[in-house]
Amino acid sequence: MTQIELSTYINAPIERCFDLARSIDLHLESTKQTGERAIAGRTSGLIELGETVTWRAKHLGVWQNLTSKITEFNYPHSFTDELVKGAFKSFRHEHLFYAIGEETVMKDVFIFESPFGILGEWVDHFFLGEYMINLLKKRNEVIKEAAERGGAK
Repeated sequence: MTQIELSTYINAPIERCFDLARSIDLHLESTKQTGERAIAGRTSGLIELGETVTWRAKHLGVWQNLTSKITEFNYPHSFTDELVKGAFKSFRHEHLFYAIGEETVMKDVFIFESPFGILGEWVDHFFLGEYMINLLKKRNEVIKEAAERGGAK
């Protein structure tokens, strides 16, 4: 398994950051480069505990579908989405939020594993990890920009 941890400092209230992070619409904006669409489950608005979303996107030159489910939810401090079906063997993405005065620290803990045993471990370590870091950083930039300009969900 590979674990990625990223922290993003945002000059906005925790509630706004939390809601923007679970916004299907803002997620789509942050993944324009992949042609991503929400095709099943919750396809717009704010995802809630127990809900699923199925994404269709082109990653690494291949169209893929991935379904995740919100398995934990503690407004406005954390939520977790986990793989239901997709190209990964498993993944768990914890979204954590900490208020520090008027600012928010948004922390991602993304744990994933590719299929194919030792070959998958090699791909995760030497290639997929960096790819996922870049996707998460782009997503976080979009959340930060929207939150700091007072953007809607």
